[in-house]
Amino acid sequence: MIPLASAFIDIPLAHRALHDVSDGRPENSRAAIRAALDAGYGIEIDLQLSADGQAMVFHDYDLGRLTDAKGPMNARTAVELAQIPLKGGTEGIPTLKEVLELINGRVPLLIEIKDQDGAMGTTVGPREQATALANSTYTGPLAVMSFNPHSVAEMARLSPDVARGIVTSAYDPDDWPLSTEMCDVLRDIPDYDRTGASFISHEACDLDRPRVRALKQGGARILCWTIRSPLEEAEARRIAENITFEGYLAALPA
Repeated sequence: MIPLASAFIDIPLAHRALHDVSDGRPENSRAAIRAALDAGYGIEIDLQLSADGQAMVFHDYDLGRLTDAKGPMNARTAVELAQIPLKGGTEGIPTLKEVLELINGRVPLLIEIKDQDGAMGTTVGPREQATALANSTYTGPLAVMSFNPHSVAEMARLSPDVARGIVTSAYDPDDWPLSTEMCDVLRDIPDYDRTGASFISHEACDLDRPRVRALKQGGARILCWTIRSPLEEAEARRIAENITFEGYLAALPA
């Protein structure tokens, strides 16, 4: 188990960077990352995989919501994706390598590796390998996480010196494309110890769950997602030690 650096507790984390499409800063864009750096916030980003195996900073499996292109993003190469502007901005989809160079250790960076197939299955490897390769020489505060515990376990194998955690949830079956049985299993966070995790990032509305409290009492660091107002932040911080936020400017430490 690699402890989570204190910076991930001390500095609020901008969800998909400090995005505001009305100001030309789409989510997970270079512009949003630059804004977070300028403001002094930590940064949370998402990773998908290009057709040629590059770790790309992008949330969705499909290009349609965030760009004017259509189809699965993993059908395009990194060069092709770089040439597709994000809606509301002027820049294309960045690689993880480009983002690491841009951040350069100035603030903590939390990377969410998206599930390979949306089923939380054991088919993992390519995304994790691309992530490990891109961050192999990075020296700034860095942590990785995923909803899929198998992905977290693979990162433990590939990048054993990088802090890792599990993104966790109430797992209401109505909100997930998963079986009720799978939701029941994941809700109890059974893989925390076997993955060598040092933190969870839990769904904010479910922070009162006894399992979350038990993990905290056992030494796990508790982050949460996604906070959208100071009122929500105050409520979440009764249990969570830090927040991932969007839609407002979270208070920075004095």
